[in-house]
Amino acid sequence: MSAEPLNNTDDQFYNNAAKYWSDVPPTVDGMLGGFGYISQTDIKSSKMLLKHLFNAKNPPGKEYALDCGAGIGRISKFLLTDCFEKVDMVEQNKDFLETAKIYLGLKISKIANFYPIGLQNFKPEPEKYDVIWIQWVIGHLTNKDVIPFLIACRKGLKKNGVIVLKENITSTDEIEKDELDSSITRPMFMFHQLFEKAKLSCYRQLKQHNFPKGLYSIYMFVLRPFENHPHDNSGEENLRNGICANRRESNNVTDLNFSSNTNTDITYNNCNF
Repeated sequence: MSAEPLNNTDDQFYNNAAKYWSDVPPTVDGMLGGFGYISQTDIKSSKMLLKHLFNAKNPPGKEYALDCGAGIGRISKFLLTDCFEKVDMVEQNKDFLETAKIYLGLKISKIANFYPIGLQNFKPEPEKYDVIWIQWVIGHLTNKDVIPFLIACRKGLKKNGVIVLKENITSTDEIEKDELDSSITRPMFMFHQLFEKAKLSCYRQLKQHNFPKGLYSIYMFVLRPFENHPHDNSGEENLRNGICANRRESNNVTDLNFSSNTNTDITYNNCNF
């Protein structure tokens, strides 16, 4: 299967999703589909990823981040505002953004802009962000809209900037559609095809651990523009197996595995790496 099949740009796909989220309570549990208790584990893994990136060669800066599909600001509050001087939030549901202004508490001082717009219509300002964070939202975009969105994000990066995409992955080579929330879940190789079409190189690929059984596998992809990180064309078989194009690098961290007895009652006060 190529990256072409889901090209439906019918407004119904987006309208159905907007209607679904309009009925979701503006809480952490609502944002996570009833799995609010996984939030700390999720944030801890994401913060560990940023630690690795900040300590890597040619790291991204720590000035400005963008939170895509921000909801009420869970990621902005517990991750991005701890690690960056300024954060922008983009979220199509205006009620979620209004809740965020309260939920963020004192962290709101680091929020520079609230953008009430769907990602299919959003274009970041060129060369503005050190990190663009896209989590559990890309499934609400059709393939036809994912590619221009990722291209726009690529153009929105500063020097050494990265896109972090954290998303569910199917266990088969097929797209799976959720009619309830009007979203899709893609197979691994399709993500890599979309990255290539957007001229993005997969610089890191990491699996999320310690989530409840029965959920999709979740991966974090760290993406850089081709021009910043030369692409090694490793072929369709590597894409199908979910291998980053340049995974052979010795410093390429491919697994963040926290043991089952890891204490997840952590305090998110800073990002001092």
